[in-house]
Amino acid sequence: MRDHERRNERELAADGALIRAVGVWGLTAAIVNVTVGGGIFRLPSGVAGALGAAAPIAYIVCAIVMGLIVLCFAEAGSRVALTGGPYAYIEVAFGPFVGFLCGALLWAGVTAALAGVTSFLTDSLAALVPALGSTIARVVVMLVIIGPLTALNIRGVRQANRFNAVMTIAKLLPLALLVFVGAFMVRGTNLVWQSAPSVGAIGRSSVFLIFAFLGVETALVPSGEVKDPSRTAPRAVFLAIGSIAILYIAVQVVAQGVLGASLATSKTPVADAGGAAFGEWGRTLILVGSAVSIFGYVSGMTLAVPRMLYAFARDGFLPRSVAAVHRRFRTPYRAILIQALLVVLLAASRSFEWLAYIANAVVLLVFATCCLATLVLRRRDVRLDGGVPFHVPAAAIVPWLALAAIIALLATVQPHEWLAVLLLVAVAAFVFAVARSLRTTAITEPAGD
Repeated sequence: MRDHERRNERELAADGALIRAVGVWGLTAAIVNVTVGGGIFRLPSGVAGALGAAAPIAYIVCAIVMGLIVLCFAEAGSRVALTGGPYAYIEVAFGPFVGFLCGALLWAGVTAALAGVTSFLTDSLAALVPALGSTIARVVVMLVIIGPLTALNIRGVRQANRFNAVMTIAKLLPLALLVFVGAFMVRGTNLVWQSAPSVGAIGRSSVFLIFAFLGVETALVPSGEVKDPSRTAPRAVFLAIGSIAILYIAVQVVAQGVLGASLATSKTPVADAGGAAFGEWGRTLILVGSAVSIFGYVSGMTLAVPRMLYAFARDGFLPRSVAAVHRRFRTPYRAILIQALLVVLLAASRSFEWLAYIANAVVLLVFATCCLATLVLRRRDVRLDGGVPFHVPAAAIVPWLALAAIIALLATVQPHEWLAVLLLVAVAAFVFAVARSLRTTAITEPAGD
């Protein structure tokens, strides 16, 4: 038996100690909670700038692509019920090198997404308090946001289910208010197309919108704690993605219908649409709601993402010191501090849009590999959880359709963005090679006296 197969068996045995307590609605809520973050409060302006009133087309394209990808996730998740989500699926299918490479890219993409949302949060606060709009003030605000969350994380603060429920309501309430009430304020002339958008513009906008759908890959990480994963995972991801797509399209249509051409230049589009529909109180309400929503996202990701750095260090892919655990609080404090510093630096140096494109391109590559992993897992008839795998409709073509859609979206990525992505791939491959070399040396060197 090969080393990575023995490792998979150990991981499955370790997951056997976990309690499988997450059902369909629990997993659906988790996906919605992680997916609906700060992106939807900012993305409508970017899509409107590219497509104008035709912006909903990009959401539909994006939802179809995500639906195809989610079908692959559903089958892979029903076959590999290990904690780790897409990272676990890929490692089981292709071994540790490709698994680590995709894990590193996923970490980089999530870090860029977290930095982008942190940057947008500072914009939202500056809209409430204009004095916070200067460069220096923005950096200070970022430190004020990330600093306490980092400190709380190091002290071992855990988010209870009740807090997560409150955060979910806080992020959905202002969006629901805008959709249901703002719909009566829509002007039909604002929804009339001035011209048909090009295929390239739709593709580019769809890549941009993938940012708003990121979260499925994170929510599926605790697959080892899902009840009857071969049935629960598919149902939950379909319910969540369908609901999210409908919500996003409704928000875009209402914002476009209320603001018209001015939507494309707004830094706080949902809040500005609320102001136009309800008056200043509505704008303030949605700004506060979006700030609370984004803070909840940043808080949750600040808790989760550093654990990826910790895991890499624990497994020997980063210096062991990065995996140091605080003696008193029993948390990976160095990984937390490093992650916080990286997020602040990225958020302060790059715009939301640039970070969103980089995050999307990186994560799309991971999604493509996961689609290929689905084909491999199916061919090998892998069933690590011992259950009956989920049967994808049109199974022979869905993974290939998903791959084709991802390739089409990636074709719109700009050269300078590809350069950043390829640099990440090269760094990850180098880290793996060095780590493997050090492990080989440690094994072959004779022990000292």
